[in-house]
Amino acid sequence: MNIKYTLEFFSDWHCGSGLAAGADVDLLVVKDKDGLPFVPGKTIKGLIREAVEDINQFSGLSLDEKIKEHFGFFDDKDTNEKGDMFFSNAVLPEDEHNAIVDNNAVKYMFRSIASTAIDENGIAKDHSLRKMEVTIPCTLSGDIYDVPDCLADVIYNALRYIKRLGQNRNRGLGRCKFEQIEPKRKEDQE
Repeated sequence: MNIKYTLEFFSDWHCGSGLAAGADVDLLVVKDKDGLPFVPGKTIKGLIREAVEDINQFSGLSLDEKIKEHFGFFDDKDTNEKGDMFFSNAVLPEDEHNAIVDNNAVKYMFRSIASTAIDENGIAKDHSLRKMEVTIPCTLSGDIYDVPDCLADVIYNALRYIKRLGQNRNRGLGRCKFEQIEPKRKEDQE
């Protein structure tokens, strides 16, 4: 089974590239070949796996071996096993992507925010100013391929469980909502 979903952001978000822009910005977002933002499939996979593990732990479903088998695993003894599901990047819908590129509007997708460390007296610490590039709220879409039937419902619930994504998600950035759009579920159609 394949699952198609949308990822709607309600606040600015930062999915880091590990790169900087010299003296201007310390942290840049990951961008595609046209300079537009996306969320890498491996980030989506990690978020969903964490949510599935939480659901498994709290509900007592006993899916530990299924999670290892289908998501893959790596342990400290250099043993690793690739999972059999594939997670695409979450990207802007094609028509929006093309409209933004065609109208030279890529630069309007981003802004910079600054932060600094404050000492116990309420004064900014020396050399602590940091600037981060963030992406404006938008809606992306992605796919999960080869989802086994035994995990389909758990992944559906895991998508609904995820509420934040990216850097500084516990400080107001990256508020989001995943919504499964295919296959449609009976309870969602009513």
